[in-house]
Amino acid sequence: MPYPDKFYPVVHNVAWVTRLALLGAGTIQLRAKDLNESEALQIVSDALEAIKGTDAKLVVNDYWRAAIVAGAKHLHLGQEDLAEADLGEIRKAGLTLGISTHDDAELETALAAKPDYIALGPIFPTTLKAMRFAPQGIAKIGEWKQRIGNIPLVAIGGIKFEQAAEIFAAGADSIAVVSDVTQNSDPDARVRQWLGQSPGNA
Repeated sequence: MPYPDKFYPVVHNVAWVTRLALLGAGTIQLRAKDLNESEALQIVSDALEAIKGTDAKLVVNDYWRAAIVAGAKHLHLGQEDLAEADLGEIRKAGLTLGISTHDDAELETALAAKPDYIALGPIFPTTLKAMRFAPQGIAKIGEWKQRIGNIPLVAIGGIKFEQAAEIFAAGADSIAVVSDVTQNSDPDARVRQWLGQSPGNA
């Protein structure tokens, strides 16, 4: 199974991780903000426990120390966190590494860290967090993919299922999804759509 999977949900708590794992999501990012070290270790440990017995891979956002201590296998860092992280320790622990990028300078910084994938965003306007970067648009996906070559490219930011075909066609290998699942009126049905299943054959 490729990593990250084509459908890459990003959620903020263990309940969502559990729900997505049981629905068959292959790659799930846990992005819980503003935790201290001990809270981070607890939530990462709980999330790893929640995916046991499923095919899901848990990606820990930001909390690299907690990821190492808890025995996680996958990590995602934003640019600020990348600047403060100990890449040597992360690699020594055997963690895969995904990195967020928003402009040329950030892409150069990310590539220097030899990541396992690069995330580009926001592709479309997003209401989830204040972004100091304008939407990148679909054309940027193709440009970024040409520049990073064989490294998987994850598109993120305001993407809905209806836009997925166009985004994959532009060169994205994976689509990270937040509100299209967590704020959907029927999240389970939406996840099945992303996973290519209909309720009848799930």
